[in-house]
Amino acid sequence: MRALSTVIEPELHRDLVSLNMIRNLKIEGNDVAFTIMLTTPACPLRGKMEGDSRAALARVPGIGQVTINWDSSVPSDRRISDQIGQNFRNTIAVSSGKGGVGKTTVAVNLAIALAMEGARVGLLDADILGPNVPMMMGRAEMPPPVNRKMVPAENYGVKFISMAFLVKPDQPLIWRGPMLHSAIRQLLTDVDWGELDYLVVDLPPGTGDAQLTLAQVLPLSGALVITQPMQVAASDAVRGLKTFEKLEVPIIGVIENMSGEFFGTGAGEQLAQQYDTAYLGSIPLEAEVRKGGDSGRPIVVAHPDSDAAQALRRIAREVAARVSVLTLQVQSDNFIPITMIG
Repeated sequence: MRALSTVIEPELHRDLVSLNMIRNLKIEGNDVAFTIMLTTPACPLRGKMEGDSRAALARVPGIGQVTINWDSSVPSDRRISDQIGQNFRNTIAVSSGKGGVGKTTVAVNLAIALAMEGARVGLLDADILGPNVPMMMGRAEMPPPVNRKMVPAENYGVKFISMAFLVKPDQPLIWRGPMLHSAIRQLLTDVDWGELDYLVVDLPPGTGDAQLTLAQVLPLSGALVITQPMQVAASDAVRGLKTFEKLEVPIIGVIENMSGEFFGTGAGEQLAQQYDTAYLGSIPLEAEVRKGGDSGRPIVVAHPDSDAAQALRRIAREVAARVSVLTLQVQSDNFIPITMIG
């Protein structure tokens, strides 16, 4: 344990022992086995922690075989259950300053990628006036209600709900702000979501009523900002980023979608640098991404070895790691030390 106390968790910048991440330590003769308890099953730095742990233990005289097992316990933002009564450990808003940047495509693939890593994931289609998550997820209907609660549809290991399930496909929703507020609240509270590690929320484009409602109704662990590689798209994305800053929602990072020869590259990374936030990576422009959305088989499922799918899975792991840091920070900020006087 003393040797392992020199191993630093790369995201939290504290050692594994003080973080209580070393569990089930067993010594048989000279052989050692233990479990590292991760803060997310989608941890992107597992390999580094394993290498650092083995290097630290190699310095212990007479050490034999070292067996490292893995488990995870996703930190929980208790504000969520206190405010809306749902058992969501973390909530992730996916936003953009304008339409047409592939925000819903990123939200859908991100949710599935997190589920592929072993997380319990829900997806809320909060684009009330233009809902298309069910088409991308390959489900046209949701199950019947149970005990007067809506039951989310499920596919690819992700539970999801959308206004598209509740209205006819050709029925326009011409609603004012209060009706949007009520609809978003009901899709959060009147649905039997069960226990989720992450609720991914696909927001409508822009900086309007839906963004304000969500920040008021649901404590958000953080927001993702999606942009295209062009400067004109990045200038619109700034508005989305600044909106969440004003609403005191942490920015998880910026993602550049549709990167490549056609639209160029770089505006997303410049935006992140300019506003001192994380750049989570770029997703290359590939025709299969669009085809996957139209067919209900998103690219991380249909073509998992493609460059776009691999980029989305890397980004999902980065998002999970950053959300863990943000949620643990909230827990730390809400901790009130009590000094006992004898």
